[in-house]
Amino acid sequence: MSNTTLEDLGKLVLRLAIGLLLLFHGLAKLFHGIGPIEAMVAARGLPAFFAWAVYIGEVIAPLCLILGLYTRMGGLLIVANMLVAIVLAHMGHLAQFTGSGGWRLELQGLYLFGGLAVAMLGAGRFSAGGRGGRWN
Repeated sequence: MSNTTLEDLGKLVLRLAIGLLLLFHGLAKLFHGIGPIEAMVAARGLPAFFAWAVYIGEVIAPLCLILGLYTRMGGLLIVANMLVAIVLAHMGHLAQFTGSGGWRLELQGLYLFGGLAVAMLGAGRFSAGGRGGRWN
């Protein structure tokens, strides 16, 4: 297998892992609502409707990664989503570690840096959009 094929397969694995795992969070919010997020946003003095942006970061962006369409944009949306989530809900946990030595925010960190990696790498050949295009 050529290096190019391995790189494209690696991009596919990364896109699918980040996209599918984050999509599960978005689907949970679709089925159970975003009331707690609306309350958190309102408590920070922001309009509650800003909470609806979570659907962009946890449903639309992961679908972009999974399909390989507007992949770089999807990765950037995930980065923005995770930065907002960290600021709103997890700032007090930034320097905390679990009893087993893990970082308390390792899931958020994985999505944040995984989204950044996808934004930097692009979709690769095994995607609906292919390698071409500014946002793929």
